[in-house]
Amino acid sequence: MTDQSAIDMAVKRLALALDALDAAVERRREGDRSEEALADQVQALGLDRARLAAALDGETSRSRRLEGTNREIAERLDAAIASIQSVLDAQE
Repeated sequence: MTDQSAIDMAVKRLALALDALDAAVERRREGDRSEEALADQVQALGLDRARLAAALDGETSRSRRLEGTNREIAERLDAAIASIQSVLDAQE
């Protein structure tokens, strides 16, 4: 093997190694981009969860107020019905 052919083979091996290194770097970049995208999605989901939790708390509070109002109205209706019934009974 001549010095020139040894140099040519070494250059080819170096070129192959550089190609493999470039491919590994690109795979790493893609992986990093994927991780960043996932982190962004997790953050967005966390914000959505917080927003939905606040909305749920508000709706739960509203529901409790409506239930209280409903009970109060039912009690008033019962009292009105009883009052009307007593007036009707007194007239008979």
